Amino acid sequence: MAAEIERAVVVTGGSRGIGRAICQALAEAGTHVFFNYYTPGDREAEETAAAETRELVEASGAKATGIWANVADKEQVETFFKQVMETCGRIDVLVNNAGITRDNLLVRMKEKEWDDVLEVNLKGPFLCIQIASRVMMKQRSGRIINIASIVGVVGNPGQANYVASKAGIIGLTKTAAREYASRGVTVNAVAPGFIETDMTAKLSQKVKAAMLAQIPLGRAGTPADVAAAVKFLASEDAAYLTGQVIHVSGGMYM
Repeated sequence: MAAEIERAVVVTGGSRGIGRAICQALAEAGTHVFFNYYTPGDREAEETAAAETRELVEASGAKATGIWANVADKEQVETFFKQVMETCGRIDVLVNNAGITRDNLLVRMKEKEWDDVLEVNLKGPFLCIQIASRVMMKQRSGRIINIASIVGVVGNPGQANYVASKAGIIGLTKTAAREYASRGVTVNAVAPGFIETDMTAKLSQKVKAAMLAQIPLGRAGTPADVAAAVKFLASEDAAYLTGQVIHVSGGMYM
């Protein structure tokens, strides 16, 4: 069966931005890219974005399946991965990219703002890794790549929840790397700096200028820059890398 020889790739938060770029970068003949998308209250827009991602992936010669699922909900995550296994019978690459922000100063931050961000950004990867790793360990092969952030190592005012989640991702990456190495599964993280996405587009020109002034390479990054690092970590060329954090920040963090 064709499904038995397919390379199964799972990307969370794949309908737009960095997630879409990652889906495209990993798309090639013989690969089936599965991605989730989820934005409560705006499903129509997300369905449209997901359809665009599917078209782009399929244009590269791969198969694509987009699934509406909340990574912070264990049952939905289990259903998502069940479809992957029923279709391909294996999981070769997992990219934990889904993330949200609920910015506020720490002294004003609502408990719900804290909980919402940690649920999606940290619990989500935990749930996905737990399920995917069981499959990968049986295969004795697999690549897990977590999307962290530069703020997870340097901090950022007004983002205590987001920073904590990304620092947690780095710790989770290192622990998982140690636990799974003997089974042929590598676990690494990519930490983007200032990247041009829908999220950063909302920032004021003053804030953008201040961010750019901190980048030695003199420009903001693109989703494709981040996706290129992910593609490398998912490849055989990165077989001897595990527990690492690759900063894609134009030199913003050294």
